Amino acid sequence: MAQSAATGKLWVVATPIGNLDDCSPRAQQVLRQVDLIACEDTRHSASLLKHFGIATRTLAVHEHNEREVSGDLVRRMHEGAQIALICDAGTPLISDPGFRLVRAAREAGIAVSPVAGPCAAIAALSVAGLASDCFVFEGFLPAKSAARRAHLQALIGETRTLIFYESSHRIVESLTDMAQVFGAARHAVLARELTKLFETVLDGPLQELVQRVSTDTDQQRGEFVLLVAGAGDDADAARLVEGHRVFGLLRKELSPSRAAKLAAEITGAPRKTLYESVES
Repeated sequence: MAQSAATGKLWVVATPIGNLDDCSPRAQQVLRQVDLIACEDTRHSASLLKHFGIATRTLAVHEHNEREVSGDLVRRMHEGAQIALICDAGTPLISDPGFRLVRAAREAGIAVSPVAGPCAAIAALSVAGLASDCFVFEGFLPAKSAARRAHLQALIGETRTLIFYESSHRIVESLTDMAQVFGAARHAVLARELTKLFETVLDGPLQELVQRVSTDTDQQRGEFVLLVAGAGDDADAARLVEGHRVFGLLRKELSPSRAAKLAAEITGAPRKTLYESVES
């Protein structure tokens, strides 16, 4: 951690997503030696720090105050302070607060260094068995169904593996919307509670996952990473992509039902799937 006494440093430190043994020795060392730990939630992080006997002072830095406190933290680092940024679990900034602080530090000439470690999205991808050479991380989907379907609709032709985070109270609804927009047969993987006691990784067609999760309340608990195979080169996937394209054009002039019928006749895509993509 050698650093000029004149200027401090910002350390972006990954912490466990479940199993505390995943906290690396380097992460522990940095958290012990810095002057301050910026936490997404100090109460949540207190148990992790206590487990490793780390007594470093903490400060809450979250989405509601990050913009306001970043300037003061940058000032402290200019005065020589070493600060570590952590989130509740995993790698900061990945669907978590922190980018404003990191950007402010970099713009002010403060060195920013990562302490690599757990990330739920990458952990899930590593065990999913889906194409991993190209993927796209979409974070959390919109909470309301209409906005969620519109977002999914924009991704229907995406050929890269799609990675989403989802909460326990929306997992069934999100899976259902995916099955209707992407098609019931699109392959997906649902990774739940990774590295924790009740870790499960389910895979299969989206409609099958909808049925398994909706009928098993245990599979509706915890934290989820949902991965969906990209649109393939097979004929059915190509027809569906083209069907949605034509449907979108026809809907500008026709009712959804008439547009879906004509798009299905033109492209061979399933009419019901096209029509249901605009429902609710």
